[in-house]
Amino acid sequence: MAEKEPLIIREQGSFITGGVIKTTPGKINYENPGDPSGQTLHGDHAYVSYQIPADEPQNSLVFLHGALSSGIAWSMTPDGREGLDTLFLRKGYGVYLVDQPRRGKAGRSTLYGSVSGKTDDQLWYHTWRLGTWPNLREGAQFPEGAQAMDQFLRWMTPNTGDYDEKVIADAIAALFEKLQKGILVTHSQGGGPGWRTAILSNKVQGVIAFEPGSGFVFPEGEVPDPITSLSPFGPLSAAGIPMEEFERLTKLPICIYYGDFIPGEASTDWPQDHWRARREMAVLFAECINRHGGNAKVVSLPDAGITGNSHFPFVEKNNVEIAELMDHWIRENQLV
Repeated sequence: MAEKEPLIIREQGSFITGGVIKTTPGKINYENPGDPSGQTLHGDHAYVSYQIPADEPQNSLVFLHGALSSGIAWSMTPDGREGLDTLFLRKGYGVYLVDQPRRGKAGRSTLYGSVSGKTDDQLWYHTWRLGTWPNLREGAQFPEGAQAMDQFLRWMTPNTGDYDEKVIADAIAALFEKLQKGILVTHSQGGGPGWRTAILSNKVQGVIAFEPGSGFVFPEGEVPDPITSLSPFGPLSAAGIPMEEFERLTKLPICIYYGDFIPGEASTDWPQDHWRARREMAVLFAECINRHGGNAKVVSLPDAGITGNSHFPFVEKNNVEIAELMDHWIRENQLV
């Protein structure tokens, strides 16, 4: 591993944001402590770890993970190189890594949940366009080797209660109210609650979304038809929201990145076709934002000269190049 310059941190720590208090009606029974009557449960909050660099911070980046993931996705790579958090700390940004409600270190759910022991590593390996198990796609940027794959597959973590975009957005919006300003970076399933966070809090100054795969929103009356594909997850639908809510997304710059191995036309390769549908919906989403006066764009990394990336560009061998691309967009939009 190449030697790095020492990284000096001015402040670091963790805290909880958002959440609710659930109460069971009745009177607390001291003699029967297992009786839930009158007792409370603090849950549905987000866990946040943060680091602030010694130099004057540029701005804060808030990172929200995708499905089966947590804040760990931004703090490590499968082959042990620096994650996106320290890459941006070195650039002078404060970084905040979120574990969303009912996931990871924020696992205290107000709803009943169960964890399945179903074997599904290969389902996700294929869905995320890594290749055809166990072989990576030709030209892939994902780190090679069994150890790297073992590290990657072991950072997955389940929901401890039902996935709920509103619960997640409420918690992340509370974080932005605490910070007063910042840039939201989302991945995959985090895209949906990301848009809703930007609607809830005007402290979100910009959004960078890596490969959003669900949760797209449009003004009521402008929702496109579902996009069909060979995906085993079915057609991709979008949701309608009131125009006054959607207009909030026209008040801040938005950049959406998709990696490689996504065709422009329908494909017989189901993982590629799955993401072809999602990128098509993202293009419609960006066009709608811009039609209403906003500033959104969809960037296909191969079109920007960056090839070989799967669903996880920010952890792959060229993540330094990905960070540079993000930093350029942030500065181009005067968010520092």
